[in-house]
Amino acid sequence: MSSTAALSNTQLNQRIISVIVFTFFCYLSVGLPLAVLPGFVHNQLGYSSFISGLIISIQYFATLISRPQSGRLADMLGPKRVVMLGLVCCGMSGVLTIVAMLTQGQPWLSLLLLAVGRVFLGVGESFTSTGSTLWGINVVGSLQTARVISWNGVATYLAMAIGAPLGVMLNQLFGLAGFATLIVLMGVAGFWMAGKKPAIRVTVASRTPFHQVFSRVWLYGLALGLGTIGFGVIATFITLYYASNDWSGAAFALTLFSLGFITIRLAFSSYITRFGGLKVSLVSFLIEGMGLLIIWQASSPWLVDLGAFMTGGGFSLVFPALGVEAVKQVLPQSQGSALGTYSAFLDLGLGLTGPVAGILIGYQGMQSIWLAAALVVLLALLIILRMLNLPQKAPV
Repeated sequence: MSSTAALSNTQLNQRIISVIVFTFFCYLSVGLPLAVLPGFVHNQLGYSSFISGLIISIQYFATLISRPQSGRLADMLGPKRVVMLGLVCCGMSGVLTIVAMLTQGQPWLSLLLLAVGRVFLGVGESFTSTGSTLWGINVVGSLQTARVISWNGVATYLAMAIGAPLGVMLNQLFGLAGFATLIVLMGVAGFWMAGKKPAIRVTVASRTPFHQVFSRVWLYGLALGLGTIGFGVIATFITLYYASNDWSGAAFALTLFSLGFITIRLAFSSYITRFGGLKVSLVSFLIEGMGLLIIWQASSPWLVDLGAFMTGGGFSLVFPALGVEAVKQVLPQSQGSALGTYSAFLDLGLGLTGPVAGILIGYQGMQSIWLAAALVVLLALLIILRMLNLPQKAPV
């Protein structure tokens, strides 16, 4: 790898984006089916709402389970190969979705094919995202880890924001085959583009056992998972919250959340290198918690909008800030494993938010989830305060 010390910010960003584009392909593939598949399973195949939701959740758990393995493979085989394998899995999910549409006359078979496709997509997500991030770090150097993770997050949320409405539009025009074909094409194009890029030389050295990697990064991952709850409750329940109060404009609140997220990510990601990931995450959790408390006590939609913007802005730097610190805990040849293990806590947080918050709503009402989420974020803040007082350890 050539030295990157003399590169300008623009040149660094260009190098990063040339790799992070694969994350964009991956998460566009994730976003396209989100608003379409539940309706297909419920209305066309005739299954219950529970089964419709389960089809979506299968992907999250496949991602969660495969995250640590994706990092280990990236360390052993190199990030390029892992990204290419992830793109193949994403493309296969599109192929299986097309076949599921063609077999909808046999609902059980169509549902089975969709479920297998969701597993492929979950594995593809973890492999492509983790591999792209590690690839980007290798391309520009470990000093730019915060910049790489920040761009990876922008690509992720931009793709998700585009994917859902685009999937609905393609489904209206062409049925499931519309968005599924696009997923296949992105898998093929991404595989070809990744294959044309030079591979990163894999460091031949003994790697840290997984249990040691986990022991070094789990506290950072736990704080990340707790902080993810704020994002999870807004993404999942803000529409229902507006409806319960007979308000309109829930989509605008989601837009403001995304705007706060992307604006802060682009404008202030350099603060992670300047002040350190723990200090940045401390301020981030404070802002996120305040946003959730505003939503909890909101008496009008504009206050909810303000709270959503603050929550998105607060959560924005959490992943890169803590990710930088997590990666520092291990030697370079084990950074992929650390990144994959750390990221798994994000998936776990998102996977648990829906059912746990749903149970809480059943017992305490819709209003309660915003206070509960704020308290969870406060717990993450306390963990960071504790970590700031812990002595620094040499990487393993």
